Amino acid sequence: MTIVAMPEHPLNVVVTKTLTLPEVAPEDEAMILEAAGPGATVTVVDSPKLAMPLADQADVVLGLTPKWLFEAAPALRWVHATASGVDMFMFDEFVNSDVVLTGEKGLVGGHLADTAFGLLLGLTRRIAMAVQLGPDGWNQQNREKMRFSEIELEGLTMGIIGFGGTGRHIARRAVAFGMDVQAVDAHPVPASDGVDEVWGLDRLDDVVATSDVVAVGLPLTPETRGMCNDDFFNRMKETAILVNVTRGEIIDGPSIERALQNGTIGGAALDVAPEEPLPADSPLWGLDNCVMTPHTAGASQHRGPRNMERFCRNLVAMREGRPMEGVVDKQTGF
Repeated sequence: MTIVAMPEHPLNVVVTKTLTLPEVAPEDEAMILEAAGPGATVTVVDSPKLAMPLADQADVVLGLTPKWLFEAAPALRWVHATASGVDMFMFDEFVNSDVVLTGEKGLVGGHLADTAFGLLLGLTRRIAMAVQLGPDGWNQQNREKMRFSEIELEGLTMGIIGFGGTGRHIARRAVAFGMDVQAVDAHPVPASDGVDEVWGLDRLDDVVATSDVVAVGLPLTPETRGMCNDDFFNRMKETAILVNVTRGEIIDGPSIERALQNGTIGGAALDVAPEEPLPADSPLWGLDNCVMTPHTAGASQHRGPRNMERFCRNLVAMREGRPMEGVVDKQTGF
């Protein structure tokens, strides 16, 4: 249970615009002001840098808080992130402080899962290849190449590594496509969305080895960084497809290049890359068994409003001494 103590003075809230919160409408600002309570001050700035003159008085920040901004905010009690991944907050000073971190935990799975299946279908139904070929797709040789290599998802097994919000939404869509779903997680979490039992990491090798599609639903932590390496790919089926829409650094770059080029695995569907932006000379760009989008899965018309509503609920919870939603365990990084 995480309860943030109220300061003795009216709340001072600073909002920094970000890629996932590009605009704060007047009605949003009014909603924050009402939730923050009598006498509260709410200041919206276009970037974390512009928040520096306000930092020394800030009790709460909505947005990103780089190390230099954090160090300039001695009264800070709570940060609400506008990013699904919170690895950028995991510097020692923040982790070891009493400042509470909350965010979009559990709110972003739907649109990430949409992109995961869009990429997966782009690969298995050769949609990406058809788009790239354009009119040449009607060439008989190209049509045959696509038709003879298309895969149907029904009856295949989806293995999900990390059964949080994204993993659950991927599972829900997999069931709708007629897939069998199995999942593992580092922590005991309830089963749902077509998964009868969520296994511990002691079953990771089994899931990797028996799945036709392996979907990564993990946050980036020291334990997950580079975990999709040569050994990981060697445990997958030669026909299996890796899907990753969470954090690219979970994949070791040279390892996935080798796995795709050598046929160790069947393919990869990626919204995130081991290095971003992915260099133009990366071998991944030229592979028929790899489809990619440029880290755009996080976009949704619902994302900003959902997170703003949670932030305001948390402001009220803070004032009333109640637990908050979306609390991040700073020791584990998620």
